[in-house]
Parts: sequence; structure tokens; C-alpha cells
Amino acid sequence: MPLDSLLRRVRWGNLARLLALVGEQGLTNVRVAHGDAMELVHRIAPGALDAVHIFFPDPWPKARHHKRRLIRPDNVALLRERLRLGGLVHCATDWPDYAAAMIETLDADPGLARDGEDRDARPETKFERRGREAGRPITDLRYRRVR
Repeated sequence: MPLDSLLRRVRWGNLARLLALVGEQGLTNVRVAHGDAMELVHRIAPGALDAVHIFFPDPWPKARHHKRRLIRPDNVALLRERLRLGGLVHCATDWPDYAAAMIETLDADPGLARDGEDRDARPETKFERRGREAGRPITDLRYRRVR
């Protein structure tokens, strides 16, 4: 994709809010990157991450688009490799079909174990609000790297 197309897709206001929150809270362990998330993950050293949080990713509801979903076996394997032992993968969605696919994919990974669900451990997003307003259930999934 050409650079000018990528730059038009960036939501600069969201980025500014994120950076403002980081500054207000005095956080020093936050890094912000622009680009495809999975391309970035390829550049991270194995075992370098404490947690990966994926909240309300695009569900790509049409069957022919499922290959674009973020939570799929190849991506989950890469994310697991980048987590330290005991590291967390925390996902949330408001699409029941995607939640079922996430559970199937995460349960099938031999290096991850279910850690339970904890709604209070993350902020509410606008996508969550929209899903709730539309009457869709919210599913939180937490998995730990076990080997």
C-alpha cells in the first residue's frame, strides 16, 4: 500500500490522545509504531513481551474474509513466541462468531492455557460501547504462555 494511503488511514486524534495519556501517567514502557501490527511483531525478540492486548479487532464477518482476521493460528503462534513464559494474551470481541473462532484458535495452541475472564482488567472502547448498544455480548479471553 502506498505511504500516502497509509497516512490517510491513521487516526491522528487517537494517536494524540494515546500519547497524552502516556505523558499524563508518566509511563516510560510504552512504544508507539505506525504500520501493520503483525509486521512489527516479527521484529520483536522471542520472549520479549509481558502481554499482548487485542481489543475488538475487525471481525471480518464474511467467510471469504476470515483470512484477514488477526486471531488466526499463524498469528497466535507468532504472538506466543514473542511472549515470555507466563505472558498474557488478552482478547475481547463483541461478535459471537468471532469469539467462538478465537476460543477455538487459542485453545488449539499448545503453548497457551486459558486464564479465565476478567472484564475489569481493560478500558471500555468505543467498539465495545457500540456492540453493547447493538445488544451483542462482550467476550473477554485471557490466555497465558505455558511453554
